[in-house]
Amino acid sequence: MDFTQIVAGPICTMMLADRGADVLKIEAPSGDLGRALGPPFVNGQGAIFLSVNRNKRSAVFDLKSKQDLEVVRGLVANACSTAGLLR
Repeated sequence: MDFTQIVAGPICTMMLADRGADVLKIEAPSGDLGRALGPPFVNGQGAIFLSVNRNKRSAVFDLKSKQDLEVVRGLVANACSTAGLLR
């Protein structure tokens, strides 16, 4: 799961996704700040944002919402379990 924004974090998870990892990018309802980085822009989104977030699935959650936070906690627990990080 990728909670990062702008460039450095998304590049790290991009490299994982490029190597076959199933990366789920979590964004706030306001979106990733990196979407505005540019020019150049492609369909209103910064090309840098598009390149560093390739090969990822994405979802929008408001982590200030108790309901959304519980869903995200469940996703994190499932991801950790699948990766063998929880016992």
